[in-house]
Amino acid sequence: MSISANSGKPVMDGFPPSVDSQVTKKNHRDWPYSQWAFRNFGAPNNVVMVPRAGEIAHFDRSEDALDSFELDGDTLAAIFESNAADALLVIKGDTVVHESYYNGMDAHQQHIWYSMTKSLMSSIVGLLVESDQLDLEKSPADYITELKGSTFERVTVQQVLNHATALAFEENYVDPTSDFFLYYAPALNLGYLPGAADLQPGDSDIYGVYDFLTRFVEPNDALVPGHKFEYNSANADVLGWLISRLMNKPLNTIIHESVWSKLGAEHDAFVAVDRAYIPVATGGFNATARDAARFGMMIRDKGVFGGERILPAKWLEQMLEVSDADRQAMTRNENYSQADWIAYRDMWWILDDETGEFCAVGIHGQVIYINRSANTVMVWFSSQRDAASTLAPEFPVKLNAARAAAQFLAE
Repeated sequence: MSISANSGKPVMDGFPPSVDSQVTKKNHRDWPYSQWAFRNFGAPNNVVMVPRAGEIAHFDRSEDALDSFELDGDTLAAIFESNAADALLVIKGDTVVHESYYNGMDAHQQHIWYSMTKSLMSSIVGLLVESDQLDLEKSPADYITELKGSTFERVTVQQVLNHATALAFEENYVDPTSDFFLYYAPALNLGYLPGAADLQPGDSDIYGVYDFLTRFVEPNDALVPGHKFEYNSANADVLGWLISRLMNKPLNTIIHESVWSKLGAEHDAFVAVDRAYIPVATGGFNATARDAARFGMMIRDKGVFGGERILPAKWLEQMLEVSDADRQAMTRNENYSQADWIAYRDMWWILDDETGEFCAVGIHGQVIYINRSANTVMVWFSSQRDAASTLAPEFPVKLNAARAAAQFLAE
């Protein structure tokens, strides 16, 4: 099934590129310019590095395991190619059983994760919980004094992790007059507003994303925290702030030391920074598909990679301990009433808590799909036209195909 074919329009065409094909800060999230920008995210944005380390953990390969798989007459690769995918990698156990790239992308190019970054941040939180540095039932303001008096003082860290913080601020990726476009995106340094990138510290009350959290976000007094799942990226920015404050290091250093240096990654990763050059915890991480798969394998295997423990098993099991309250919080959000998600917990999208089927998800169609019962990890990067991730038309087509392929591999 094809929802949106890939673009035939030249992007970054020529040396120098023609005016019509030029990617800019302003258009880099607009299709088809995004097809180039999402795999060259450091060009229109500011970034800091997350270096790899150690020997590369090479994969075994057996790329005929899906040769006989079809869904409605289409192969897995064809389904993804015709639905705005840039990359698709399928791992069964420790073996690559499929790898495809589209739109000029290849195995050695990093791609923006967007909100899959949230799940990476959540995984690191497990280290703070295990060491008793962080109590999930306390308020973020108990650890970050700057949040005293803010809307985040009235919520718990667990509610932040579950996006159940009852915030009045809403994300709107399409309305140029929205608060997201006028304040949040410029503070994140990921959106375009005339003159915003030239702003200097002190020129505005909202310079970086931490200013946005403390000075702009207001509570939704019609809701009680914990009652309803409402996806809001500001929660992940609070989480990133907590991690940096408690570990007393920049996020890019923490990601390197806690995770990336231990995965046998093939390539360095990098993370976009906000206007104050603080790494964007809510959606700034960039890595290759293979390295994203290594991270996914470690999560699938409850914190172990290459025989070495990286993250606490208890933390990576807890996120699948879905309660009735978690389910009800999801069902109270009408936007997800027809979707397959049963809950959103610890910044992971849960499909099936019994079989261990869950995802990290980013806007424009970025996914790390994990299925513990099928011993499978899939990574796909996309440049979908719409920013909406799970609600975009291409998204369920690819997710349903991935779930069917995982079942096929399990059998």
